[in-house]
Amino acid sequence: MAIREAVSADETTIVYRVTGPEQGRPLILLHGWAGNLRCWGRAADLLAASFRVISVDLRGHGYSDAPESGYDDPKNWAADIAAVLAAEGVTGGAILLGWSYGGIVASDYLTAHGTAALAGVVYTGSQAGIGRGVPGAGTGPGMSKAIPDVFEENAGKAIRGFGAFGSANTGTGRDKGVDAQRLFGGSLATRPRVRKALFYRTVDNTETLRTLDVPVLVLHGTADPVVPIDNGRYIADTVPTAHTSYWEGAQHGLFIEDPERFAAEITSFAQDLPR
Repeated sequence: MAIREAVSADETTIVYRVTGPEQGRPLILLHGWAGNLRCWGRAADLLAASFRVISVDLRGHGYSDAPESGYDDPKNWAADIAAVLAAEGVTGGAILLGWSYGGIVASDYLTAHGTAALAGVVYTGSQAGIGRGVPGAGTGPGMSKAIPDVFEENAGKAIRGFGAFGSANTGTGRDKGVDAQRLFGGSLATRPRVRKALFYRTVDNTETLRTLDVPVLVLHGTADPVVPIDNGRYIADTVPTAHTSYWEGAQHGLFIEDPERFAAEITSFAQDLPR
């Protein structure tokens, strides 16, 4: 395992972690809103058996820099991912995977830089755009219930806001308390101003989806209360090369709900992709 840094176009330092075989296919993991590179848990370890897993701390999250502004500019998000790929010497054959808000960031990158460095794209519990009136960017009841408390600097209000997510990120069934607390801790560690700033932008990446020329896998839980499954279906219906896996009754964090299945589906998707 190696912790590394890349410097983006606006001098923001982006921190990321590399695990798995150096010669493995690069798999870039982009976490969601108020997350960090550790959110993937056991799924990242399973994927690292086959892939060169590059887990990124998005700007404003984890150990990456948190600039005062610029979160509303898609070009910044795109440049961050481009900087990580350049730092790792990734020029082709990679898979870009975005969870939740990470899918928006992945789409920002695709809009700015295309698919030259990629063999495939994965959206999980995600959407490709954001903003009122943007197609495929609806807000689920879990997210609506959490806002605006999750933007608060007041600790009690912020905790109450994040509590509205309940088990959405971990799923039900066997006890997921440790995973839930790890994810909640990462969210609370994200600066309130960053949590809020991420929602103050509008971007419609529909045209990018329509013109994607690499295979795309859409993984989505049918009971996702944070990012509605209709957002995932919008991606699948718009991308000409989309494959889908809709998990019946699953919620938002599929990689936590069933890490073995998650890793197996990513591995299966990758088998037929060109190197």
